Amino acid sequence: MADTINIENEGDDLHSQMEEVEALSSIYGDEWCAIDEASRIFCIKISNDTEETKLTACLQIILPPDYPSAAPPIYQINAAWLRGSERVRLANSLEDLYVEHAGESILYMWVEKIREFLLEKAQDSATVAQSEKVTLTAEEDLDDGDGPDFAGLTLSAEAAQHFLEHANDEEVPPIKHGGCITDRRSTFQSHLAPVVAPRQVKTVLERLYDNKKIASATHNVYAYRIYCEDKKSFLQDCEDDGETAAGGRLLHLLQILDVRNVLVVVSRWYGGILLGPDRFKHINNCARSILVEEGYTASSDDVAKSAGKAKRLKGKKTK
Repeated sequence: MADTINIENEGDDLHSQMEEVEALSSIYGDEWCAIDEASRIFCIKISNDTEETKLTACLQIILPPDYPSAAPPIYQINAAWLRGSERVRLANSLEDLYVEHAGESILYMWVEKIREFLLEKAQDSATVAQSEKVTLTAEEDLDDGDGPDFAGLTLSAEAAQHFLEHANDEEVPPIKHGGCITDRRSTFQSHLAPVVAPRQVKTVLERLYDNKKIASATHNVYAYRIYCEDKKSFLQDCEDDGETAAGGRLLHLLQILDVRNVLVVVSRWYGGILLGPDRFKHINNCARSILVEEGYTASSDDVAKSAGKAKRLKGKKTK
């Protein structure tokens, strides 16, 4: 009986690893590299992408057979600038993340934690360099016009609240269509709509199926996530539409990116040639591209740059 349970767990772990690797490959593109897929060895180049201080690190990962259910990934961080107490502090933060999310896929959180560490390190270096050149008083910092525009922030919050209150007034949420990916005569195209209630998901799907081209697709895979403010939880679901496991993989991508109040549909027109695992890669890439285009998430470069800017503003305010 114990052997049967172990075999089932290993199968579930392998499936989870495959989904996670596909999602990470879609998110990070060329930064993600499979060194030996059979041995489950991967690496990713992580950088802070700030103008002041450029820092990079390479995270090498080995996924053991019982990850994520019972064991953490085996990892090594290669960075010439990372030494002594800083290396220990970063390692401790990664281990704390694993303990906090034991049994879950952890690699995306690890990568972004390392990126955050790089940004903090770069910000500290820039602050030291700047303090050697000039010292600003608090009054000068407030008067120079570079501080946060709190009026703009309030307006944005009001606009967001107005959208949430009146979202249900629209009969059909606006639908956006992404570009196409064609591989061996199969074509993939993504579609996206903002949704704040399950009935809007149904409405959007019905409108999409009114389009003869979309209705004729071999598969219309979809996934959605809706954040319920009152319950502080997500309402989410997915559909394979005959493309086995594709809906779950698409939903996993949305979860990793932590997007909310959105429906993503990926249509596939089958061209007569089997694509194998590449079909899942194309579905995720289509979904990722339209989420970036519509501002639901950012490319890894944009995330690093915006985070670096936010830290610079915070550093100015606290002087």
